[in-house]
Amino acid sequence: MCGRYASTKNPALLAAEFDAVDGTEGDAPNPDYNVAPTKPVLAVVERHPRDDEGNPDPDVLERSVRVMRWGLVPHWAKDLSGAAKMINARAESVLEKPAYRDSAAKRRCLIPADGWYEWQPGEGRKQPYFINPGDGSSLAMAGIWSVWWQQEGDERKPIITCAVLTTDAIGEMTRVHHRMPLVLPPDRWHDWLNPDSADPKALLTPDLDLVNSLELRPVSMKVNSIKNNDPSLVERVSLTEDQAPEPTLFELK
Repeated sequence: MCGRYASTKNPALLAAEFDAVDGTEGDAPNPDYNVAPTKPVLAVVERHPRDDEGNPDPDVLERSVRVMRWGLVPHWAKDLSGAAKMINARAESVLEKPAYRDSAAKRRCLIPADGWYEWQPGEGRKQPYFINPGDGSSLAMAGIWSVWWQQEGDERKPIITCAVLTTDAIGEMTRVHHRMPLVLPPDRWHDWLNPDSADPKALLTPDLDLVNSLELRPVSMKVNSIKNNDPSLVERVSLTEDQAPEPTLFELK
C-alpha cells in the first residue's frame, strides 16, 4: 500500500520534470516530508483546454501540475468523511469498483513523489523504509482523481480528490511489503494521462526494471508520527542484523 510519502519539490520544478505547466495558481502545498491522507498534494493531469463557453478543444492537450486532496471522494458521496479510507485503489480491481471505475476511465493522473514510506512487518515494531530513485528524480505514482462539490451557502465549491493505485509487490519490493504503489516509467506517462484513452488495462502492470532500480533506505521511527516533518525523516539509519531485510538470492551468491 501507500499510506505516507515525501513530496518536497515546488510546482515549477515538477512542471519542468514532467514537461507540464504550473497550474497551481499559488495554492501549492509546502515541501512535505511526511504526506498523510487528506493533505493537499500535487498531481499531474493532461486535459483538453476549454474555451470561454466551456467547450474542450479536441485537437489540443495540455499537461499541468494541479493541487488535489489525497483521499478520493466519488462525486456521488454524501460527504468527505470516507476520504481517509480511499487513499489507495487496487490496480487489480480499479476498472470494476463503482467508486473508482469512472475515474480510472476518464480522470487519471500522476502523483509525483520523492519516495514513499513502507513499514516492514515483523516481530515488535515495524521498521520503516524510504523507497526512492536514489538520484533525486521524482517517482510518478499512478493515480486517479474525482471532483466532489461542496455546498457553501448559495454556491458550490469543487474539491478535487485523488487516490494512488497499488499493486502486488514485485522484485526487490517484496523484501519490505506485499503491496506497493504502481510506479510508471516516463514512456508510460502520456498513455496513462491521455483523457481520450478509456482503457488503461495494459498500463496496470508494474515495470520490473524500474522497481528493482529503486533504493530501499531504512529510516528513523520518527516518520511514524505525522507530527514529525523535516529532512531527517528521509535520512538513512543503521540497522542491527536482526532488523535487516532477508538477503535476496543474488546477494546470497
